[in-house]
Amino acid sequence: MLRLNDGQLLESLDRLAGIGAIEGGGCARLALSDEDRAGRDLVVGWMKELGLRLQVDAIGNVVGVRPGTEDLPPVMTGSHIDTVRTGGRYDGNYGVLAGLEVVRALNDAGVKTRRPVAVAFFTNEEGARFQPDMMGSLVYAGGMGLNEAYAATDKDGRSVGDELRRIGYLGPARPGAIRPHAFVELHIEQGPILDEEKVRIGVVESVQGISWTEYGVNGVSNHAGTTPMRLRRDAGYLAASVSVFARALALEMGGDQVATVGTMGFRPNLINVVPNRAVFTVDLRNTDEEKLKHAEARVAAHIAEVAAAERVEVEARVLARFEPVIFDAGLVDRVEHHARALGLGTRRMPSGAGHDAQMMQRLCPTAMIFVPSVDGLSHNVKEHTEPADLVAGAQVLLNLMVELAGET
Repeated sequence: MLRLNDGQLLESLDRLAGIGAIEGGGCARLALSDEDRAGRDLVVGWMKELGLRLQVDAIGNVVGVRPGTEDLPPVMTGSHIDTVRTGGRYDGNYGVLAGLEVVRALNDAGVKTRRPVAVAFFTNEEGARFQPDMMGSLVYAGGMGLNEAYAATDKDGRSVGDELRRIGYLGPARPGAIRPHAFVELHIEQGPILDEEKVRIGVVESVQGISWTEYGVNGVSNHAGTTPMRLRRDAGYLAASVSVFARALALEMGGDQVATVGTMGFRPNLINVVPNRAVFTVDLRNTDEEKLKHAEARVAAHIAEVAAAERVEVEARVLARFEPVIFDAGLVDRVEHHARALGLGTRRMPSGAGHDAQMMQRLCPTAMIFVPSVDGLSHNVKEHTEPADLVAGAQVLLNLMVELAGET
C-alpha cells in the first residue's frame, strides 16, 4: 500500500497558512484578493513541481492533471483555498494539499495509473466576498453562466470579472472542460460530531440545502426620545424580530433545521435615532428540501406580518439557493470501506456546510471524507484538527483515489 508523506502535508499546510496570516493563527484570504493571488501562486508552483499539467479556466478554477496510461476521464479531488475574513488554516486548504500529497505518493513510488489523477481548487467557495458561495464549482458544473458570475460585486463594487483579470487568473479554458470519472473531496468536518464521539472518519452521505436571503427594510427616522412607540416606523425593530424569530423557528422545527441572522446594519446607526433603514441576512439550512421550503415560508410570513404592523417596506434579494444533495451511494460505500480497512472508526453523516462536492455531483459520482474538528470550531482562527487525523484522512483519500484511477 502506498504511504503518504505526512511531514510534507503538515509543512504545506503551515506554509499556505502563512499567506494572509492573522492574529491567533488563522488566515484571511478572501476570494480574488491579493492574498488569494499569493496563495494561488504558491499552490500552482507546487503543482508544477509535481509535474502536473495545469489548466486555468475562465472563472479562475485551477486543475492540475497527472496523466494516466490511458486517455480516460480523470479521478479528481480538491477543494478551495479562499477563506472567510477570520478563517482557519484547514478549511478547504486541507483537501487541496492532501490531493497534492496523493500525487506525490504516486510519483515517489513510480506508480502509473490507468486513469489520470486531477487535483483542483475552485474560485470563491466561501462566498465571503462575492455571492453565491461555491461560485467556481457552480460555474464548472454548468449551474451558473460566466457573465452572471463576472457581474457579481463585493461591498466596494468590485466585480468578479475585473478582479480575476487584476490578479491574473482569468484563464483561457472553458469551465467544466475536464469532466471527471469521479470526484472525492476531503475536508474537516467544521462541526462537533466526530470530535464529540471520538470517531476518526466521517463518511458524508449528503449536503444540506442552503437558503441565503438579504432583506432591506425602509422605515422613518425619528427622535428616540420624543416619538411614542405606537407612532414609530422602526426598520431596526423588524430586523431584530427576525433574528429572534429565526432562532425560535429552528428550535421548534428541530432535526437538521438551522437558522442564522449573520449580518445586520442600521441607518443612521445613532443611539438616539429610530433607524430608517436596516439591512440583514437570513441563512436557513436543512437536509430536507420540503422542510427548508417550510422554513423559508415561515420567515417570509413573519416579515410580512411585522412589516404591516410597523408600517415599513421590505425588499428581499436571494444571495444563494441550493437544494440538498445526495452523494453517490456506491462511492460513499467505498469511502467507508477504505477507512475501515485502515482500522479507522467511521460515522455516516450529512454535511451542514456547503462544499464544492455538492456542485460536482451534477457531473459525476461524488463523495466526501470528513476528519474531526476539535471542539467543532471552524471559520474561526482557533480551528484545529489533530495532525494524526489529518494524515489518516489523507491516507483514506490516497487509497480510494488509487482504486478509482485503476478502473477501466
